Amino acid sequence: MHQKGDRIVYPLYGAGVIEDVEIKEIEGEAQTYYVLNIPVGNLKIMISAAKAEAQKVRPIHSGDEIKAMLAQAAEIAMPDNWNQRYKENMERIKSGELSQVAVVFYNLLLRERERGLSTAEKKMMTTAKQIILSELILALDIEKEDADEIMENIFNAF
Repeated sequence: MHQKGDRIVYPLYGAGVIEDVEIKEIEGEAQTYYVLNIPVGNLKIMISAAKAEAQKVRPIHSGDEIKAMLAQAAEIAMPDNWNQRYKENMERIKSGELSQVAVVFYNLLLRERERGLSTAEKKMMTTAKQIILSELILALDIEKEDADEIMENIFNAF
């Protein structure tokens, strides 16, 4: 069980800090919830403690681990069919694994440079970037602009 002050990652939303642990009574049963504050986008989310593991909530990685995962993001063969490509990328993001989110971001970045992206894929690329940024910000205790610069340096090196 996580505690107030823990830094965790909630797939599809990114990394945040547990601001509070609340007990809510739902249908006569006491249930524990984490109140998560995500710095990128200034989101507050309540996560059921009982379902956290099933939702693939995990502690954040160290700054060095994050940089290594980003640097190892590789180009992969992606389907030409837009729907299939979107579905595969969404599964990678939902996995909660930073290395998979980095692969999605990197491959969409390459595709954007080559031929552009649809509106939905642009949104997906933004989501992947925000997930990465939020974890970088918390792991390295830096501002969003500094995290943006780290990502730019890593992904422009490819």
